[in-house]
Amino acid sequence: MDVITNLVAKGNSFLWSFLLIVLLCGTGIYYTIRLRFIQVRKFGEGWKLVFGHLRLNGEKHEKGEMSPFQSIATAIAAQVGTGNLAGAATALLGGGPGAIFWMWVSAFFGMSTIYAEATLAQNFKTEINGEVTGGPVYYIKAAFKGTLGKVLAGLFAIFIVLALGFMGNMVQSNSISDAFNTAFGAPKFAVGIVIAVIAAFIFLGGIGRIASFTEKVVPMMAAMYLIGSVIVLAINFRNLPGAVASIFIGAFSPKAVGGAVAGMTIRMAMRFGVARGLFSNEAGMGSTPHAHAMAKVKHPQEQGETAMVGVFLDTFIVLTVTALVILSSGVLDGMISNGVSGTPVAQAAFGTAFGGFGSVFVALCLLFFAFSTIIGWYFFAAANVTQLFGSRAVKPFSVIVVACIFLGSLLKVELVWNMSDLFNGLMVLPNLAALIALNAVVARAARGKKIERNLKEEVSVIQRPAAE
Repeated sequence: MDVITNLVAKGNSFLWSFLLIVLLCGTGIYYTIRLRFIQVRKFGEGWKLVFGHLRLNGEKHEKGEMSPFQSIATAIAAQVGTGNLAGAATALLGGGPGAIFWMWVSAFFGMSTIYAEATLAQNFKTEINGEVTGGPVYYIKAAFKGTLGKVLAGLFAIFIVLALGFMGNMVQSNSISDAFNTAFGAPKFAVGIVIAVIAAFIFLGGIGRIASFTEKVVPMMAAMYLIGSVIVLAINFRNLPGAVASIFIGAFSPKAVGGAVAGMTIRMAMRFGVARGLFSNEAGMGSTPHAHAMAKVKHPQEQGETAMVGVFLDTFIVLTVTALVILSSGVLDGMISNGVSGTPVAQAAFGTAFGGFGSVFVALCLLFFAFSTIIGWYFFAAANVTQLFGSRAVKPFSVIVVACIFLGSLLKVELVWNMSDLFNGLMVLPNLAALIALNAVVARAARGKKIERNLKEEVSVIQRPAAE
């Protein structure tokens, strides 16, 4: 077991320390140039599309589709998770304040990548048994015909089911149980049961219940967290100018920042900032296109414009606020010196303003962040289970996921955490290959030219008649 754990850890180190950073950033830069800075030109339109469809009343559409707001809420539910608390802290501890600047850079280019993902997801979405579905599996097969396309699409589907549906959701539930055990002394067993039961109720309600949940919970959790963060920043306002300055100084001259972070280098700031930013907003990873494919819009590129807003909200708003809270609180040097990392750093930062309530506040926010991620990741994985095994396999899959959620709340197995990161990284590769291969389709859409959707009836491989 130790040998396997070490091998998986080395695989993660290679993927997330070098290869994926280069590929994801490279793809973002390529699309930024190819689409003439689409994230700047069309950001206003995307904002209007998102909030022009803001509804909290469980809006329903035919064939299981969603409104643009429901789809972006489902995507954000997956994007805004434990990474926005623990991830920001990890970036600061590993790369210093300068890591936040490089997090912004990666998110800026990632906005063009996710535009391409959402546009392609819309263009190549399909119907299975009368229900609309879509995601990378469908545009991968469109990009690479024949056996190669089927193999790459199949690998992507397997990777995302393992990474998000099983292992990823174990990681999320473990984060919730840990936070509640620390803040309230709640037994992990009891927390696990509650999380699993609520998740099962939402899963069994299908797309309609998932959309209804995310469109209500995502705005509420974002508002709660941002209000709490603004209060902390207001209390620590004297330290805020210095915190902002340290981000820009640390990005190019880490040693000038001082304190325990003075030992950081520009390379470390870039590495941790870019990696944590990409891992948090999921641009280019192939997860959020499943939600964007479900939106009912007139033109595929409209959902691409909507998707960019998700990356902006995740990184430029939520992650940035978390970083500023930590930096302005003055706890960073002490955390580095004591070797403390992850969520406890955020709890200590909020504790400087809220006292003992700081840990409670972070635990409550983490509950919403992590649980909404569980719902989003289940939805993404279930779409691929349908592609692999047919719609009848979704209910057995949901039962297994519920069991994983419960087990994850009790156990923190290093191998499971590492394998979740590994499969997360592996599913990026076929997704990026398809994005590059289909760049002409995305470019036509960005120029306002009409592209015909490939919406057609399709059944899964296992459901096809033998004669076919």
